[in-house]
Amino acid sequence: MLDHFSVAVRDLAASGAFYDTVLAPLGARRLMEPGPIGYGVDKPDFWVEPAPSDATPVPVHIAFTAADRATVRAFHDAAVAAGAEVLHAPKEWPEYHATYYGAFVRDPDGNNVEAVCHRPE
Repeated sequence: MLDHFSVAVRDLAASGAFYDTVLAPLGARRLMEPGPIGYGVDKPDFWVEPAPSDATPVPVHIAFTAADRATVRAFHDAAVAAGAEVLHAPKEWPEYHATYYGAFVRDPDGNNVEAVCHRPE
C-alpha cells in the first residue's frame, strides 16, 4: 500500500549513521542524498529528513521486512553495536500471529524501529 515513507529527525548525520548500520542487514542502503537521505534496495522508499528547527519530531513506529529470522537477529545485533536502546530482543510474538518474529529498538529520535519476519524458522 505504501510507496515510500519519511521521518523527521533532529540530527541528520546521527540518524544517517544509525540507519546505515541497521538497514544494511536488511539489504537496504543509502541511495539518495544530500538533503533528505533515501534508503532502499532498488529505489529509495524510506527517507530521513531534517525536522524544522522549531519542531520536535513525534516518535513513530517503523517496521522493516526481514527475509528470515536470521536477518531479524542481524538487525538487532547491528542496532546494539550502534548503541541503540533495545525495546525487545528478537522473539516470536504469537499475539500478532503464529510466525511473527521481530526485534524492536529505538533510533536516535526515539522512534520504535522494528525488523520483522512473518515466516517460520
